[in-house]
Amino acid sequence: MKKLFVLFIVLSLCLISHTAQAAARNAAGKKAPVRQGKEAEHPCKSFIVVEARGGKMIDGSNINERRAPASITKLMVAYVVMGKLATGGIKLTDKVTVSREASKIGGSQVYLKEGEVFTLEDLMKAMMVASANDAAYAISEYVAGSKDEMVNLMNAQAKALGLAATEFHSVHGLPPAKGEKEDQTTCSDLAVLARELLKNPRILEWTSIQRDTFRDGKFVLTNTNKLLGKFAGTNGLKTGYYSQTGFNIVATAERGDMRFIAVVMGSPTGKIRDSFTMERLQKAFSQYKMMNVVKKGEVIDQDIFLVDGKYRKMKGVTEKSFLYPMEVDKKGAITREILLPERIKGEIKEGQRLGEVVIKLNGQMIGKVNIVSPVYVPKANLFTRFIRRLGLNI
Repeated sequence: MKKLFVLFIVLSLCLISHTAQAAARNAAGKKAPVRQGKEAEHPCKSFIVVEARGGKMIDGSNINERRAPASITKLMVAYVVMGKLATGGIKLTDKVTVSREASKIGGSQVYLKEGEVFTLEDLMKAMMVASANDAAYAISEYVAGSKDEMVNLMNAQAKALGLAATEFHSVHGLPPAKGEKEDQTTCSDLAVLARELLKNPRILEWTSIQRDTFRDGKFVLTNTNKLLGKFAGTNGLKTGYYSQTGFNIVATAERGDMRFIAVVMGSPTGKIRDSFTMERLQKAFSQYKMMNVVKKGEVIDQDIFLVDGKYRKMKGVTEKSFLYPMEVDKKGAITREILLPERIKGEIKEGQRLGEVVIKLNGQMIGKVNIVSPVYVPKANLFTRFIRRLGLNI
């Protein structure tokens, strides 16, 4: 009898323990449900990775989806400024007086006050490093005469660059006020803009700064691009964020002879955006190498007959190099087609275009390089040219 009682107690305790464990598992499941479908967190809404020199697309998703760029809008402000600098219309040493309107711009700022005076370079640095909205407004007023005129210039430049899906309505990228329109662009368009900006070394000088000072050292500028110093080779370009559009970035990194541009838009957090961007850039660097298809000054071993030249024939040289990113584990068939005339009349100037090298990958053209004359070749004297036309070998 006593044995039966002990067995009953043991079985009862086991049943109670099993019930408690099941309840705990159910409770835990309610606290941490598995996200599925729309609830799952995606790293971004759209992205693109391109090789900076030639613009070859390496990776991407929804690259033509129109989205608000937020503060990345300031890249087009910078592009307009660099164009004005190139023509000599303005200088970085120019003094800019802060207007009342500029001093009232909110968001990221360097707290400009009406009547303060700064050099254009100081304001450019504040805009490109710390994403200062008030600096962007002050720059726009000085360079274009007004904020509205700067927006017109920005849209004109977007059109000139072929950015068909891009439309600006502000100079800073802040969320639009009631009745205003939102800035719109795409990853693809921003990659084109970034490639153009990279042609000016000054841009990278500013966007590679992690920390600097403003207003005679009284204000610290901290770069909003956290990839600087974190991902090897990163030296630009710009971040952007507001709640409706998410976290955006146009990042560029260079290692050896390779530079990539990554544009990521619509990430749920800055940390996710940065991690995803670094992951895609690292993938590009690890999977591609730069192939030197044509070297600058390379002699093309094909004679051209000079009908009127002092010399009877010559060989052209390539005008520039042509490099192309190739996947490390794939051997694409790159071929070169030489297009040159058999003969050329008249004098030949140094650097004169003679023909071209057409570069193809698996039969598809990927680029061209001019073949030019390495020297000046004057005309032969009149008698020599006359005899040549008679078919004599002189």
